[in-house]
Amino acid sequence: MPRIERSAKVVWEGNVSRGSGTISGDTGAFSELPYTLASRIGKPDGKTSPEELLAAATAGCFTTSLGSELVRDGTPAGHLEIACTIVMDEVPDEGHQIVGAQIRVHADVDGITAEGLAAAIERADQGCPFSTLLRKAGASVEVTTS
Repeated sequence: MPRIERSAKVVWEGNVSRGSGTISGDTGAFSELPYTLASRIGKPDGKTSPEELLAAATAGCFTTSLGSELVRDGTPAGHLEIACTIVMDEVPDEGHQIVGAQIRVHADVDGITAEGLAAAIERADQGCPFSTLLRKAGASVEVTTS
């Protein structure tokens, strides 16, 4: 697989507590998503945050990882829904840190056993670069199914 590089930028106006900014992806897939410190640590009010974008990226990564594992097993998914919640909390002597990711998997896969799906999910988690990144950073990654 070739080296992959993706870029995004933030434009911010004002001080951190009362200012606001936008987040844009260089591909144009998303642009000028609004965010503020208040919406990041409080009620989002329709604005995004780096944590929400990390949750989206983690869910996207896990989805492709699981989809690949299911194809490898000869049981491609008919429908996948992967949700991720990123948890940031106060860590003593370190401030606020990302401490966990909660990934919820709903998979409609014809011809797969519960054990086969569980094995594919485990391999997907081990092979997902975002799961690996979070664990190496000291965060927990929990995967559940529905």
